Amino acid sequence: MADLRVELCGVELANPVIASSGPLCFNARGMRRCFESGAAAAVTKTIAPVPAVNPVPHIMDVGRGMLLNTEKWADLSIDQWVNAELPSLHDASGVVIASLGHSASAVEALARRVARVDAVKMLEVTSYYARDMAPMVQAVKRVTDLPVLIKACADWPDFYGVIDDCVAAGVDGITAGDAFGPVLHIDIETARPAMGGNYGYARLSGTAIKFLWVRLVSDIRRRHPSLPIVATGGITSPADAVEMLMVGATAVAACTAPMLKGVQWFKRTVTGLDRWLDEHGYAAIADVRGVALPNLVEGEEHGPLAFQFDAAKCNECGRCVLVCPYEARHLAGKTMSLDEARCRSCDLCVSTCPSFALTATMASGS
Repeated sequence: MADLRVELCGVELANPVIASSGPLCFNARGMRRCFESGAAAAVTKTIAPVPAVNPVPHIMDVGRGMLLNTEKWADLSIDQWVNAELPSLHDASGVVIASLGHSASAVEALARRVARVDAVKMLEVTSYYARDMAPMVQAVKRVTDLPVLIKACADWPDFYGVIDDCVAAGVDGITAGDAFGPVLHIDIETARPAMGGNYGYARLSGTAIKFLWVRLVSDIRRRHPSLPIVATGGITSPADAVEMLMVGATAVAACTAPMLKGVQWFKRTVTGLDRWLDEHGYAAIADVRGVALPNLVEGEEHGPLAFQFDAAKCNECGRCVLVCPYEARHLAGKTMSLDEARCRSCDLCVSTCPSFALTATMASGS
């Protein structure tokens, strides 16, 4: 069994899997469910001075592990949070992180109250506007010694500049990051927006945004080598968690996957991560963290691919032939042939082979 413990901003977590801010953490009961299901930490819905009133509908499953939402912040008052919800988590088995928004003056006033609750071990600040981020960090740091995270948004006009400004302001770590948007989905039967809210504009979460956040997490890690990063965005499996750890994430968080698959997703992901580490010879989370970064180098490979075909594994599905845009690959029964003059070494045929009968390596000498 691997050592799954991680340290996030000086706070030890039993494992690297966190329930990110969202509907699952709408109150103390929801957060406790996440803890009991295996999450090592949980982030509250974003607490704001005025409770949210959400449009209807405001969450939609759009398939393939993705959600659209026009949901706002927490619909419970600050009084409810500091007098009832957060204190009731004093004996919780996981680490409680309070999310606050959405301006410097608001989070300063909120932090004064929330930080006094013993159960709260960390704060996260978030805003709809990039210009608010560094001032929010400064405001919260003025009134509490608790570690402070910011929640990063990929659609900030100057993403790296905002991160740098927050680091200069004293932020303790980055949550990377938020859902992506605005996006729009039209119900073609009614010609109306599928989501409630202004113009039907929504935010997209789940599988579609994972690759964006893998890149941004790797960029943040290389830009700020010692900065703790909670990677969130499209993590749906232990393999996704490993990928984020390999590009430098300190911990990983999810909301969409456990919403769609049930909160036991946390336990399955922790168990699967443990199994993967054991099978690949890693003794601890620290051993896998950042191992992909040295392989991210400038430049391109141009040599041809050398393909290998294992007829015993082939199920004759013909996917490799179907997807080849150059009509270079041919399959007759379990006999494979390749027109090398047509092949461009794009590798699409390999990546789409469901039985792993087709593999490729760089040709020797290239």
